[in-house]
Amino acid sequence: MTDQGDTPDSLPGKPTSASRTTLSHIMTSHDTNLLGTVHGGVIMKLVDDAAGAVAGRHSGGPAVTASMDEMAFLEPVRVGDLLHVKAQVNWTGRSSMEVGVRVMAERWNESTPATQVGSAYLVFAAVDAEGKPRPVPQVIPETEQDKRRNQEAQIRRTHRLARRQAIKELRERRAAEGYED
Repeated sequence: MTDQGDTPDSLPGKPTSASRTTLSHIMTSHDTNLLGTVHGGVIMKLVDDAAGAVAGRHSGGPAVTASMDEMAFLEPVRVGDLLHVKAQVNWTGRSSMEVGVRVMAERWNESTPATQVGSAYLVFAAVDAEGKPRPVPQVIPETEQDKRRNQEAQIRRTHRLARRQAIKELRERRAAEGYED
């Protein structure tokens, strides 16, 4: 076993930079909500697309979205914004990966720097041809920022697992008391 504790030694690790990617897209009137800004669902799809590309690239094959959490919309996105969706693998387990995504926007016709308008964390599971989990290579953080992201991802994983267990116990307790949900 490796120092991550749950990734087989048989797969060589991959550095963070090996699968990092940026997806860029110009926002148009087709992407808007009733307020005239870009619909959050459009941004979420782009986030999932970029994260999926990174997860597939890192794992060397198909990977499916298992969860999305902490999707934060920091600023509205407008028609004419050039959206840059930057994604990288932050953490890996046996068959799962956390992908961190940062969403940046800049006006297509201005030379102002891009500003962060959103962020999200997604968990992907690598799957084989039958849809069963398959092992993924350990991610090797390269920079101090990558190491920090890896440590934060481990904290988020601990919280996700604890939340899942607490909900399971609550539902079991309610079922034992005769409540139907």
